[in-house]
Amino acid sequence: MIKIGPYSVKQPTILAPMAGVTDRPFRQLCREMGAGLVVSEMVTSDVRLWHTRKSQLRLDHSGEQAPRSVQIAGGDPEMLAEAARMNAAQGAQIIDINMGCPAKKVCNKAAGSALLKDEALVADILQAVVSAVDIPVTLKIRTGWSPEHRNGVTIAKMAQDAGIQALAVHGRTRSDAYRGDAEYNTIAEIRQAISIPLFANGDITSPEKAKFVLDYTGADAVMIGRAAQGRPWIFREINHYLATGEKLPEPDIDTVYQLLNQHLSALYAFYGDYMGVRIARKHVNWYLGTREDGVNFRKLFNQLETPEQQQMAVEQFLLNNLCPNLADLQIKVA
Repeated sequence: MIKIGPYSVKQPTILAPMAGVTDRPFRQLCREMGAGLVVSEMVTSDVRLWHTRKSQLRLDHSGEQAPRSVQIAGGDPEMLAEAARMNAAQGAQIIDINMGCPAKKVCNKAAGSALLKDEALVADILQAVVSAVDIPVTLKIRTGWSPEHRNGVTIAKMAQDAGIQALAVHGRTRSDAYRGDAEYNTIAEIRQAISIPLFANGDITSPEKAKFVLDYTGADAVMIGRAAQGRPWIFREINHYLATGEKLPEPDIDTVYQLLNQHLSALYAFYGDYMGVRIARKHVNWYLGTREDGVNFRKLFNQLETPEQQQMAVEQFLLNNLCPNLADLQIKVA
């Protein structure tokens, strides 16, 4: 069991924060599938922008299990501190600081993993945010700015000294983006340097890989990002394998259908029909795009304009023996 302040994380699997992915419907589904902790999409530290519909939806945690972890992003210590205070006032129970996102639109604003270049600024941000709230603060970083500048161990020590209560590390540098393979040597070095809970992230796509990374790094948990897209049951699979050494069978078609239908219904309820239909398209592609005839199905599915059309298409595709003949899909495109 992992302790983050007063909260206990009972499973060694954590859903990584992903912009445009880890919304409330997906977080709740991953929790049901065994994730010990889920982290929200990153929210800008500029509270002046929180009036937008996108920010309002990202700040909506109603009905979620504790602890509710909210990730904030920015480069100004005082703005981040204010964002932390306001999130805490709105029900956040853990504040997570983003110093791991490699996206140019984030890094060009001296936020995300761009912050790793300026260790003095990192120290100021950590101190400001930890001092601003009386709830636990966690941090997500990369191993450094570039392969030539892996300062993850230094940042990790600073984080622990500042009062950060858990650290997640993605096994790539900022300049790597998502290219190449994640490396875990730096995470193992960080484990030797700090005593707070450590979460290993990057390229963890199977129960076997999760066990390898935990054994290799000594981390307390694995953080799963892209591997959960279209496969939320990966948390259950990893938990079972770590506990028993045995692999669960792949979910059958009926189980996939039930989970996907549940996910779609939650998206329509959360976003409304218009936005829900559009957001559903990428999720359905993740669930079904790699199956037989998945590419052709995606093209058809992306033309559908109502929840009813989408749900009927998914049902026919999955339950009609993966629909070997797409002509069998009797869905009228609006």
